Amino acid sequence: MTLIPADDTFAARLRQSLPEAVLRAPEPRYLEEPRGRWTGQCGLLALPRTVEEVSTLVTAAAEARVPVVPYGGGTGLVGGQVMPEGPAPLVVSLERMAAIRGIFPQENVLIAEAGAVLADVQAAAQEAGRLFPLSLAAEGTARIGGNLSTNAGGTGVLRYGNARDLCLGLEAVLPDGRIWHGLSRLRKDNTGYDLRNLLIGAEGTLGIITAATLKLFPRPAGEGTALFVVPDPQAAVDLLALARDQMGEGVSAFELIAGQGLHFLAEHLPDIRQPFATPPKWCVLIEVGLARGLDPEAALADLFELALACDLTSDGLIAQSEAQRAAFWSVREHIPIANRRVGAISSHDISVPIGRIPEFITRGGEVVAALGDFRLNCFGHLGDGNLHFNVFPAPGRSRDEHANQSDAIKRAVHDLVHAMEGSVSAEHGIGRFKVDDLTRYGDPVKLEAMRAIKTALDPAGIMNPGAVLRG
Repeated sequence: MTLIPADDTFAARLRQSLPEAVLRAPEPRYLEEPRGRWTGQCGLLALPRTVEEVSTLVTAAAEARVPVVPYGGGTGLVGGQVMPEGPAPLVVSLERMAAIRGIFPQENVLIAEAGAVLADVQAAAQEAGRLFPLSLAAEGTARIGGNLSTNAGGTGVLRYGNARDLCLGLEAVLPDGRIWHGLSRLRKDNTGYDLRNLLIGAEGTLGIITAATLKLFPRPAGEGTALFVVPDPQAAVDLLALARDQMGEGVSAFELIAGQGLHFLAEHLPDIRQPFATPPKWCVLIEVGLARGLDPEAALADLFELALACDLTSDGLIAQSEAQRAAFWSVREHIPIANRRVGAISSHDISVPIGRIPEFITRGGEVVAALGDFRLNCFGHLGDGNLHFNVFPAPGRSRDEHANQSDAIKRAVHDLVHAMEGSVSAEHGIGRFKVDDLTRYGDPVKLEAMRAIKTALDPAGIMNPGAVLRG
């Protein structure tokens, strides 16, 4: 079905049924994405304040066959929030729907509108003496609706799961404009198909999430953070198993850091204080959160002694204050920023079974080396099998010199991931950047089912066209 742009005629129609402040002229910040791969387009920008206004917008778009692009914080890394081709869409930003509708500490539940910034949700939970554990680098600007639409991951997945695992219910506007009132606070509800999990991870292609019921957790009585030097990725995997044997679910984060990333930091962000005088080839950042009566620093010290005896580590630092803990995390969180300063030729957000991570890193290095002289920075969430495996030019050379090789590098890395029973999109989603990858590596039956669902819910194809599935 042919779509039409969100033009002046469409805008005039909407102005008859919406407050004047809802509709805006397009602004450049809604047409950009962080990595600069695409520039989007926008015929009309809408900033609704209520779910009813979202419903009015989508109903009109469905009747007029105008494409709709939902917009959260704009922090997505695969282009799901911008539409560079086709008829200029209606961009619907949820930023004015940012209220915390309710907190129920005894139930460990919080209800937030989709435009609530992740950091504000974390703060609201903390004020109630609870923890909302979703944590990622963009949490100061990312919004809950986008986090759920992309099934965001982050550093706490090892213990608490992805965004999908932190959601009990949703309120959403479907592609025909109807409102689904699904803000359940129940943890058990076996009443048919799970529309919540259908919309989570759909990247706005099946509707617009407008609010969510989120799971909270008791705050750990004590938290501890450490950096351990490890000889290689296999030792890191073995150390993870040892840590979980010792502390069980108390291990809340386990991050792998490569020496190359530390060298990038020293070169491009020298103000970031590095914990080791000489950057090790490999190290891991461990965070634990333990119950009352348990000493996290002592638990980490015991873990270090065990790891040392097993030749899994040769050096380590245990944070002795909140400032030291923040400094350790600052190193990890600034690695992606240093990467951008260097300029990656090809970046890969992948996952493989945890036990195969060492093999993947070795074989991945060989695959990339066969294509030319490159540097690798492999880092990420080892505890849940998610690595950021990024390829950079050799010293003295630039990304632009290798522009004609980026597709070949991506294909070679993703072929290896697929062969090793992994995923070519671990936490960033499909967006527009990985549509071809989904087609190439996705299970045919799954893809057919996905298209059937898309056709059933959005027969006109107005919701975020071009994202996730090829039109």
